[in-house]
Amino acid sequence: MKGITEVLKSIQSAVWGIPTMALLLFTGLYLTVRLKGLQFIRLPRAIRYIFEKEEGEGDVSAFASLCTALAATIGTGSIVGVATALRAGGPGALFWMWVSALVGMATKYAEGLLAVKFRTVDENGQVAGGPMYYIERGLGKRWVWLAKIFAFFGVVTALLGCGTFPQVNAITESVESAFGVPVWVMGALVTVAVTAVILGGINSISKVAESVVPLMAGAYVLGSVAVLAANYQAVPHAISTIFVSAFTPGAALGGAAGTASMAAMMTAMRTGIARGVYTNEAGLGSSPIVVAAAKTKSCVRQGLISMTSVFFTTIIICTMTGIVVISSGLLETPVNGVLLDGGKLSNAAFNQGLPGNIGMYMVTIGLIFFSFTTIIGWNYYGERCLVYLAGGVHLNKLYKLLYIGCIAVAPFLSLEPIWILADITNALMAFPNLVGILGLSPVVIWETKQFFQKKSYPLFTREHTVDKE
Repeated sequence: MKGITEVLKSIQSAVWGIPTMALLLFTGLYLTVRLKGLQFIRLPRAIRYIFEKEEGEGDVSAFASLCTALAATIGTGSIVGVATALRAGGPGALFWMWVSALVGMATKYAEGLLAVKFRTVDENGQVAGGPMYYIERGLGKRWVWLAKIFAFFGVVTALLGCGTFPQVNAITESVESAFGVPVWVMGALVTVAVTAVILGGINSISKVAESVVPLMAGAYVLGSVAVLAANYQAVPHAISTIFVSAFTPGAALGGAAGTASMAAMMTAMRTGIARGVYTNEAGLGSSPIVVAAAKTKSCVRQGLISMTSVFFTTIIICTMTGIVVISSGLLETPVNGVLLDGGKLSNAAFNQGLPGNIGMYMVTIGLIFFSFTTIIGWNYYGERCLVYLAGGVHLNKLYKLLYIGCIAVAPFLSLEPIWILADITNALMAFPNLVGILGLSPVVIWETKQFFQKKSYPLFTREHTVDKE
């Protein structure tokens, strides 16, 4: 296993090298400039749109679409992933998560806009959209190869990356630690629950997400505030440490400590940006797949709603986790002679601020629900990517069986290679999507100008069907 992990680390370093990070940041910065800081100026309007009902063509409501997208992002990455990033890249990794989120909001806006602009309908009458469709329908048939690359890695990521292994592994490990439930028992329960939901398709998935996500996100934020209030004296130092560590050799606590300053900063940057993309999926291209299914008449309106997911996921939830962990002092302090990592680090940090084991139970319960909704959300992403690759829905049943099989074996796999594999598949999805967004950026800019100039235009009707060519 150690040999496999080392190979995966080499691949991870390659795919998350300077070219990928530069492309992610450049895309977000370019769109931020061309859209005149839309993600900052229009954020209040975007949040207001979430709660305003809109009728239009689609499979699920705009709110349900957002909740499903959030369900697939507010998972282990927001709890376990943040702790893992801080362990690998030091407190400075959280700063780079913020950077990736702030520019990523513009990227997320563009993804949502393009998803609705170029969506179509499959042979079953369901809305089909996402990067594979806006690459092919927006850039033209000569770019089909790029669309297929995205769809292929979308299926791989769903089965082997974000959708299955990290989520289930984190649930079973955390529940065993908190409640003493054997791994195989919790793994079986998760497998049965996932099977029951995903067989119902997008409507079943969105209903579960709509019910669970707002409740659990609110509870987690309130719990985090309670922990920080109990440990308020350590919070200012924790915040200052984030900024200092982002640019100094000490940024790589437990990782590249003692190496040159540039190498340490690159460790914090790479870890923070990679984990930021994992948590909010801005630039990854996954959430546009469900955004395309939203009932809406405006691609711009849905793009604005879509970008709020980055704000909620990284700027709020991941920040809460990060500051709780850093202020706990457990990044530098061993417990029983061991530096904690992953879910154990998060549990211990939250436990310090609340009486008894309340913090641990809060994190564990939140992790169960967040991870579960991520699992069902990614099932939909992978399925729609497979529909595009296969040219129809005839392989959907086989895909669901494979997905359920991955859920069943996930509890018995080692944590470190799982997170590395998830990072690798994320990067391989991001590249074709970012190329597509940059190529279609004139469309994003034009549609945005039209919307804010109060001009109306036809967008999408059920009469639009899958191309017959």
